[in-house]
Amino acid sequence: MASLPSLAISGTPHKLDADVRKLSPASVPLEKRLSYQRSPPTADGGREASVQPLDAREALALLREGTGVESAFYVPLLQQCIETRSLPDAQVIHAHIIKTGTHEEAFISTSLVDVYMKCGAPHHARKLFDTLPQRNVVTWTALITGYVRNSEPENAILIFVRLVESGCYPTNYTLGAVLSACCALYSIELGRQVHGYMVKYGIESETSMGNSLCSLYSKCGSLESSVKAFRRIPNKNVISWTTIISACGDNGDTELGLTLFADMLSEDVEPNEYTLTSALSLCCMVQDLSLGKQIHSFCIKFGCESQLPVKNSIMYLYLKCGEIDEARSLFDEMDTVSLITWNAMIAGHAQMMNLAKDDMAAHHSGFEAFKVFQKLNRSGMKPDLYSFSSILTVCSGLLAIEQGEQIHAQTIKSGYLSDIVVSSALVNMYNKCGCIDDATKAFVEMSTRTLISWTSMLTGYSQHGRSKEAIQLFEDMRLVGIRPNQITFVGVLSACSHAGMVDEAEYYFNMMKNEYGIKPVMDHYACMVDMFVRQGRLEDAFAFVKKMDFEPNEIIWSILIAGCRSHGNVDLGFHAAERLLELKPKGIETYILLLNMYISAERWQDVSRVRKLMKDENIGSIRDRSWISIKDKVYFFRANDRCHPQSAEMYALLESLLQKATCLGYVPYKSVELSDKEDEENSVGSAAATHHSERLAIAFGLINMTEGTTIRVVKNITMCRDCHNSVKFFSILTKREIIVRDSKRLHRFRDGRCSCGDFGALLL
Repeated sequence: MASLPSLAISGTPHKLDADVRKLSPASVPLEKRLSYQRSPPTADGGREASVQPLDAREALALLREGTGVESAFYVPLLQQCIETRSLPDAQVIHAHIIKTGTHEEAFISTSLVDVYMKCGAPHHARKLFDTLPQRNVVTWTALITGYVRNSEPENAILIFVRLVESGCYPTNYTLGAVLSACCALYSIELGRQVHGYMVKYGIESETSMGNSLCSLYSKCGSLESSVKAFRRIPNKNVISWTTIISACGDNGDTELGLTLFADMLSEDVEPNEYTLTSALSLCCMVQDLSLGKQIHSFCIKFGCESQLPVKNSIMYLYLKCGEIDEARSLFDEMDTVSLITWNAMIAGHAQMMNLAKDDMAAHHSGFEAFKVFQKLNRSGMKPDLYSFSSILTVCSGLLAIEQGEQIHAQTIKSGYLSDIVVSSALVNMYNKCGCIDDATKAFVEMSTRTLISWTSMLTGYSQHGRSKEAIQLFEDMRLVGIRPNQITFVGVLSACSHAGMVDEAEYYFNMMKNEYGIKPVMDHYACMVDMFVRQGRLEDAFAFVKKMDFEPNEIIWSILIAGCRSHGNVDLGFHAAERLLELKPKGIETYILLLNMYISAERWQDVSRVRKLMKDENIGSIRDRSWISIKDKVYFFRANDRCHPQSAEMYALLESLLQKATCLGYVPYKSVELSDKEDEENSVGSAAATHHSERLAIAFGLINMTEGTTIRVVKNITMCRDCHNSVKFFSILTKREIIVRDSKRLHRFRDGRCSCGDFGALLL
């Protein structure tokens, strides 16, 4: 965007009289209203009493050559052009106005500027404006407002500067339009200059001006300035309160927003539907269902409950707070359903997947989102970018690649694939589903890329073990001028760790601090420690931990323990274990890691100590769950699950695969198991489970999916070392690609190799 000039504003503002501001006269003589014709004839030759509007060409044709025309004649015709957005008709009327000489009247020329702008033809409006011999403030304001309406805020500002330089003083309406242009440009500096003008001439305290300033500062991310502007409004109306409450939501200060809502009620200001939707949005942000229900009661009290935006907000509140039945009831009761309603239902179910109490509930929410999306398609309405981005997020969570591919095709057909939000969600979906090649294709075809797009693709390469591609993409990103953030560098360092590129990792770690001024966080240190551990450089890993700016967390110590176990350094492993136990970790998988280490070393006192700590910390039992989706149906499995009708066939296949794998060099690895029985107290024993849930899910997929199809399984906890090792052999024996996404990472098994580099820091 070209730089905008600074405003040097002087002079005294004034308000226009009502008769000057109005573009249409209050009344027009009946004989002059030729824009209305008689109604069609009835069967008996008569005519009905109702009238039908003539179009511009018909009305003009009724005039005899040389007939004098008053300016009021054109008013309804021009208004009709605005209502129909008919630029050709506006041009015909404009030609007639020139022919009759009426164009010299300021009222008519201003009306024409306004019509051209509202018909989406700013070029015509500007061309006409530049030819006008005389301009009043209404003409200037019409042009400025038109530029804002047509998404050309830069031109609006430039015209405003010309207005001031010409000696014409802006009105409140003019300044309101200029502040809207500043909002569109997110230019707080320019907005402050306009604000200064208002202060200088004492119009800042006018309610409409204060409301505009409040909105400007909020849109520019300065909530403090927005609140100050609000406080300075002496006569606050409902728009003032609604603007500041909405500003608090937009800038993340829910507590202040809800406090202001309470203040508004205490001052007996009756909220409108927009106020209530803003307050409900704040309740959604903090997931305060109790307060939300109170506001729901206010909606009923003030008669706003039937308003569609309010209904949507109430429904979304219940969805986000887990009250799915309430939300569904509201949805089913709606007489009118807008696209916003459909999107709220889809997004709400997608949100519930992250908040669900267990995996079954999460999947139920995901499939409910699919059902709502299908109903949306059948409703006659067309999904928009929000519909597509939400449902693609659901596909990512469920590893629902088939549904994702169908939605991809729909985005192409609808034209929404070109939208940055949709295309980014598509890249993320393919990455999460293990389709790195499809993700790459979607990324390459993006017309525009944001930092999120680049980071998502880079992280995908890293997770799939394509470290060189990840590093190259990072350099390409820097080359085009995209500034990386913390998450980008996590992906870069993770890629270096997977490939064992120590020098490169140290280079990028220093670049992050020195060149971009990003302070390392725990995830960055975890990547570096993981890299040293993979290389067997345990001393370097511990030395690096000592140089950290803060105390290592549970993840760092777990990485070190796993590394010490893998490389046989028990002394350093026990040292890391002691440090980990001092933190009193909360993750049950961390305790299994410790127990495995102590049991393998036959340190039974330490085993007892860990068990006691688990009991003291009330660590729940581990529940091993995996699921696989086949033809829009999900199948769940537990460890040693024999409830499925095909169990006998599944176990026979697994035994056959394990026997063949043994011939290829597979050696079973026994680890400690926690009880998986729902009604049994926490207990730790030997390796009682022969087959963990992901093995059963894989076997089920091999039996029921066509030959050559990729097997995709989701597991709720980390894969154990034995399952990870055995699935590598399964990929060789079945000549299948097997993808397992566990609680820590994505494992893509192909030809006996895993994308994680055969080292999972938290493998049990």
